Amino acid sequence: MLKTLFAATAACFAVLSGPAMAAPKPDLAIYGQLPTIETVEISPDGTRLAIVASSGDQRILTVRQIGGGVISGMNIGAAKLRGVEWAGPDHLLLVGSQTTIVPGVQGPKQEYFMVSDFDVATGKQAPLLNDQASAMNIIVGWPMPRIIDGQAVAILEGVRFVDNRGQVTLYRTLMSTRASKIHDLAGEPNTNGWLVNAAGEAVAQSLYDQKRGVWYLKTKTRGAWRQIDEAVTPMGSYGLAGFGRDGKSILVWRTDDKDESILREYQMDGTHQDLAQGMDQTALIHDPVTLALLGGYKLDGDDLRYTFFDATAQKTWDAVRKPFGADYVSLASWSHDRRKVVVRADSQTEGPGYFLVNLDTKRADFLGPVYKGVDASTVSPVRSIKYKAADGLEISGYLTLPKGRDPKNLPLIVLPHGGPQGRDTPAFDWWSQALASRGYAVLQPNFRGSEGFGWNFIKAGFGEWGKKMQTDLSDGVRDLARQGIVDPKRVCIMGASYGGYAALAGATLDKGVYRCAVSVAGPSDLQAMLATDRELHNGERSSAQRYWMRFMGANGLRDPDLATLSPARQAAKIDIPVLLIHGKDDTVVRYDQSQTMASAMKRAGKPVEFVTLDGEDHWLSRGATRQKMLNAAVAFVEKHNPPE
Repeated sequence: MLKTLFAATAACFAVLSGPAMAAPKPDLAIYGQLPTIETVEISPDGTRLAIVASSGDQRILTVRQIGGGVISGMNIGAAKLRGVEWAGPDHLLLVGSQTTIVPGVQGPKQEYFMVSDFDVATGKQAPLLNDQASAMNIIVGWPMPRIIDGQAVAILEGVRFVDNRGQVTLYRTLMSTRASKIHDLAGEPNTNGWLVNAAGEAVAQSLYDQKRGVWYLKTKTRGAWRQIDEAVTPMGSYGLAGFGRDGKSILVWRTDDKDESILREYQMDGTHQDLAQGMDQTALIHDPVTLALLGGYKLDGDDLRYTFFDATAQKTWDAVRKPFGADYVSLASWSHDRRKVVVRADSQTEGPGYFLVNLDTKRADFLGPVYKGVDASTVSPVRSIKYKAADGLEISGYLTLPKGRDPKNLPLIVLPHGGPQGRDTPAFDWWSQALASRGYAVLQPNFRGSEGFGWNFIKAGFGEWGKKMQTDLSDGVRDLARQGIVDPKRVCIMGASYGGYAALAGATLDKGVYRCAVSVAGPSDLQAMLATDRELHNGERSSAQRYWMRFMGANGLRDPDLATLSPARQAAKIDIPVLLIHGKDDTVVRYDQSQTMASAMKRAGKPVEFVTLDGEDHWLSRGATRQKMLNAAVAFVEKHNPPE
C-alpha cells in the first residue's frame, strides 16, 4: 500500500513539474579512483585475511581474523604496493616498487621492485635484503615463501654484484629474524630465473644470453648443476613456469617448430614431454603446498574457464563458481587445504567485488566492492561484438553503451588496448565505464596481434603496427555506423601505451575517421624509442626491441618504414585536436616520446595540449594522477566531441 501511494504521489509531481530532468551523471572520481580493495590474500591456515585497501593516494593494509575483527594493520601511505604474499601464518611479504636512479648504477630511471616483511604479531614492517653488503635491496622475481624445518622463510631472487656486474642471486631470509643469506652460489651472469621446490631446494635455473638470443635450462641433481636444454629465442628468455604434475618436474612455456606455444614438462635428467592441447591455458594453477600443477585457466570467448586435471578438484571449483551465475569469476587466493577460497566476481550489472567462499560451511560472504560507489546505478551495459576487417579477418571486442540511452546514432570513443599483444576482456573496465557515464559508446577491439585467439591471430599482427592493426579499429567504427549504433561523424580515439600510439596513428595514418585523439603514454617516434632501448642494453638489440620490431615489420633502426609509421614524423598531416598525457616516471615508454610529439606538432603549426603527470609511471599507479588523467581526457573529448 505505501509503495503504491508513493508511486502515485511521484507521478502527480511529475505531471505538475513538466518533463522529467535527466539524471545527473555519476562523479568521475568513482571510476578514476584506485581500487577501494586492491588485494585480498587468505593465510595458509585459512584463518586470516590480508586486505589492501586504498583511499585517494593512501594504501592501508589490514589483517582480519575470519569471523572476527581486525588483528593488525598499517598505513602504507603513497608507496606503490604491487602485491602481498603470506610467508607462514604470521608474516606478510609486501612487494612494492619505486622509480629512481640508483647511485653507481649506469642508466636512466628504472622501476625497481623491493620486498619488506610485515610481522602480524608486532604490527611492524622492515625491508628485506638490507643486510647484504654486496647486493642491491631489490628483487627481480616474485617471492617464494617456504616452510623449512618448521620455520617460515622467504626465497628471494636478488641482485649481487660480482666484478662490478649485477648477477641474479638466490637469497634465503628467515622470517623470524629477517636475516638473509645466499641460498645457492651456482648463479651465473646470464641467470634470469630460479625454481625452488617445496622443501626449499633450488632445483632449476633459467639462463639467457641477451647478445646471442639463446636460452638455457639447468637442473640440479646429486648436488651438481647441469644443462639439459637450450634454444635460440630472439624474443627473450623462456623462463620457468613452475613445477609439473608430480611437483618435481619442470615446466617451460616454449615454441615448437611451427613457432606455436607449447607447455613442455622436463624431468630432472632432461627427458621431457609436451602436454596435451588441453593445457592450452593463459595461466597455470599450482597446489599451494606441493607446488604440483593442478590445471590452468583461459578466457574461452567471454567465459573465464578454469580446468583441473583431477575430477574432484574440477567439481570443487565448479561448486565455487556456480553461485555467481554469469559473473566473470577469478581465483584471488586460497588456503593451503583449498577449502577456503577468495574470488573476485565481476557482475555485469553491479561491478566487481571480493567474496570468501567456505566449502565446509557452503557460504559465500561478501568482503567488499573493488570500487566504492560502483553499483547498479553507475555500471553501463557491455556487449560482446564481432565484425569483419577489410581483408575478411574476424575481429572481436566489447561495446560499452551509455546507461539509459537508446543505442542509436551515439557518439563513440574507440579505446584500443596496449601491448600490442594484450587483449580486452569482459571484466569491469574503469576507463570505458567512465566514458560511457558521460554519454559515449566505447569500442574496445581485440585487433589482430591480440592474445587469446590463437597463434595465427597473433602472427596476423606481425608487420602490421600502424597498418592493418590500425584499420582493424576503424573497420569497427564503420561496422557500428552501418548498424546505426554510432554517428560516424562523432568519433574520437583514446588509448594508453600501444593504445596511445594507435590514437596518434588515428590522427596521422588513418585520417578521416576521428574528430579528436587522446594519447596516454603513447610512442610517437619509433626509431627514437628503439634507439633508447638499445642504449639501455649497451648497444645490443634486446628481446623487447625484437618483440616490437616483429610487430613493426622493421629490419633495423635505419628502416625507412619506422619514419612512415611514426606519428611525430607525420605531424604535418594532423587536422584534428590532439591531447598528450604522460607520466614523468614512465620507464616503459619514456616521457620524451610525448615531448617529441608535442614539439613536432608545434613545428608543424598544429595546436596540441600536453598534460604532465608528475611522479606517475606507465601503469597509472597513483590515485591523484590517475584521476587527473581521466578528468583531462574526458574534458577534452567533451569539448571536441560533445556527447549530447
